[in-house]
Amino acid sequence: MCRNITTLRGLEPEATAEEIEAGARQYVRKITGVQKTSAATEEAFERAVAEITAISTRVLSELPPRKQPPKTEPPLRRLARR
Repeated sequence: MCRNITTLRGLEPEATAEEIEAGARQYVRKITGVQKTSAATEEAFERAVAEITAISTRVLSELPPRKQPPKTEPPLRRLARR
């Protein structure tokens, strides 16, 4: 669906809450087509981001560890490295 959403499972150190929320935000942007919220879209958009962040956090904690780390580094880690 979206090639730009980075795999967070298996990162060392583990994915942070900020990285999980960034992935959720990117997912919601992609499926809704909303790049910048307006007064009409902000509440629903932010609620969806919060719910997907919570679900993503839960599923990442419930899955077993990966044998190999993801091939790409999350964008927030790439920015921090610069």
